[in-house]
Amino acid sequence: MAMEIATTQEAFRKADGIGYRRFLQAMHAQVVFDWYMEIGCRSGRTFAPVRSATIAVDPHFSITADVMGEKPALHVFQQTSDAFFESRFLDKNGILIGLSFLDGMHLIEFLLRDFMAAEAASAPGGVIAIHDCCPFSHEMTTRNLDNLPDGAWTGDVWKILPILQTYRADLKVDVLDCRRTGLVVVSNLDPKSTVLRERYEDILTVYQRLTLSGFGVDRLYGSFDYRSARDEAEAGFPRFRGAGRPVPVTRRAAKVSP
Repeated sequence: MAMEIATTQEAFRKADGIGYRRFLQAMHAQVVFDWYMEIGCRSGRTFAPVRSATIAVDPHFSITADVMGEKPALHVFQQTSDAFFESRFLDKNGILIGLSFLDGMHLIEFLLRDFMAAEAASAPGGVIAIHDCCPFSHEMTTRNLDNLPDGAWTGDVWKILPILQTYRADLKVDVLDCRRTGLVVVSNLDPKSTVLRERYEDILTVYQRLTLSGFGVDRLYGSFDYRSARDEAEAGFPRFRGAGRPVPVTRRAAKVSP
């Protein structure tokens, strides 16, 4: 599969909607899942407001605040996501995930493995949310871990968008405009699908060394339209409700600030 070289004028489209943490916090205030899983947690700030039974995976936690909150259960695994999934903890305990939030190592080979494992463990109606797939500079897309930018770093996980568009047209992929690097929401999951696993090496052969300059900024951003995260919140988070159940929410919790 050959990649086209970008020849048109590039135009990054920076996401400028609700901050992703505020969006997720408001969503968790209104929707509870049987199980929620987060890959890449570090401080626990993102999963602290979750009210679902939670699985948190990160090789280097740095938690200094109360992250238990109203959760009925919290399982914390200080290890890589590869090691976690290889342990088969989910299978051994009969756990199916309603919502997975993937924000781990920002290299496509890691994200692709996390996505495959999360989809395989998803409950009926399950959803996968992925952070940092909408870069706003070339510098932040580097794969060089020894020379990361001073500011935001998205790595090359933007590639998950063309990969899913190419190999998994059966999925529903929406990109919310959560500031600053978007939030990809994938639904219509098929836990039995083996397409990505069977094509994993072929996919990496095509995409692993590909740069955003080579793929084309215009081509990437021309492949999707941002959906309003604020509209999603004000509508009661319909993209997420199929995977969970609504719960009473106070007026204060329901409000989403910029």
